[in-house]
Parts: sequence; structure tokens; C-alpha cells
Amino acid sequence: MMKYAIYQAEIVPGNPEINRRNVHNWLLEQVQQDKPDTIVLPEMWNTGYALTELERTSDRDAEPSASFLSDLARTHQINIIGGSIGNKKADQFYNTSLVFNRNGELVYQYDKIHLVPMLDEHLYLTGGQEKAQIFELDHIKMGLIICYDLRFPELARQLALQGAQVLHIVAQWPAVRKDHWKYLQIARAIENQLFVVSCNTVGEDKDTKFAGASMIIDPWGTIIATGDQNMGATITSTIDLEAVPKVREDVPVFSSRVPALYDNI
Repeated sequence: MMKYAIYQAEIVPGNPEINRRNVHNWLLEQVQQDKPDTIVLPEMWNTGYALTELERTSDRDAEPSASFLSDLARTHQINIIGGSIGNKKADQFYNTSLVFNRNGELVYQYDKIHLVPMLDEHLYLTGGQEKAQIFELDHIKMGLIICYDLRFPELARQLALQGAQVLHIVAQWPAVRKDHWKYLQIARAIENQLFVVSCNTVGEDKDTKFAGASMIIDPWGTIIATGDQNMGATITSTIDLEAVPKVREDVPVFSSRVPALYDNI
């Protein structure tokens, strides 16, 4: 069993100090009220999508966000799926995810591979050059992808083949494509027979309205918890990881695969 709390909130573009304070206050409230095992933050929660301001607002080599999240995880003995942050490394900007265990140890770091042409990410950010990998929290194998990555099924399948039982999706997914957000998540859960836990934002940034509807989806594709499309919320649920091997036994997709007859895509 793992109890989740998902931070579906409106991010203040270009103001990391306010966003850190909001995350801090929300996490303290959740720890006191619900005592979750794992919390999940959204994409670019430090800077928002103020991409033209990244030189001023982004982290440098994941600081101060890494220390901030590590301290919270260690102090409160909680796992943190740290969404993603605007992050400058050398002279380039990345969309970087950080994951911390209950001891405050950084167990995974990932730079978003697929940049969103519809939001001009490619004009300001550099795509990650390393493959997504699984990591473990509380001895559970997990994966993480960022927003537009959801549209590339090869990425989620790669993580499932590595043994992931939970796929986290952190996002600032626009409302104009809200149906895609819902149904692509359901598809990833069904085809990979794992839990999908997603965290999206709400509100608006210039001309972009975000879709909310953060979700927890079980390996059968059933939505077991979701947020509103328009309002900030905390989405909580406890997932039973024993459901994953049961579904994989009942519908043996992975043992039925014939990779030798698939094109190398």
C-alpha cells in the first residue's frame, strides 16, 4: 500500500519564492492532516511557464530546489516526486525532475526528453539526452515522465519493461487538449498494466489555460481519484500495489509479446 497526496495548484509564473512557500505550506498541511507516504508536485512548479524569464528565475544545477525538497523529505519522512523545475546547467536550460526518498536522498533525476512545440519549449529549453529509468521508493519500482512525454508510448513501455508498477506524470497540460490528457493516461495504464499517478496545474499563464484533472488510475484503467478541471485541489488515495501482478497474471500482455516481430521503433 502507498498513500499519495497530489498538489494540483496554480503556479505563479516567474516567482520561485512564492511557489516554494506555497509548496512548503501545502506539504506541512498534508503531513499533519493525512500523513501521506508520497507527495507529487507538478511540472515547472518553481518558475511556471515564464520561459522568457528563465535566466532570472531558474535553478542553477537544481539549486535551491534540490536542498529545499531534500530537507522536507528528510524532516517529515516522506517520499517526494518533485514534479519538475526550470533548471540551468552550464549554459543551457532544462525541464528537470527530482525524486527524493524518506531520508532526503535524491534517488532519481530526469531531464524532459520531448519538448512541446505548441508551447515553444524548444526555443528556450534543451531536451534531455539520457533515457528514462526506473527508480525505487519504499522498495516499489516506479517511473516518471513529464507532460508531452505522455504522447510517446515507447517511453512508458520502456519503463514498464524495466519493472515499473507506478508511472508518475507531472505536467502543465493545457485545457485545449484536456481529452487527450485523460485518455492517453488511461491508455498508458491499461497497455502497461500499472498505476498512473499524475499531477497537473490549473489557472492560466498568458494565453494558456491549464486542464487540472490530476488523476490516479489503476492497472485496469479505472480512474480512482481525480481533481477538478478548474480549481486547485489535493487529490489523495491509497493504492494497493498487489493489483499490478494480479492484472499482469489475468491478462498476460508481457509474456504474450513477440518483440522479434516488431519493427525497431
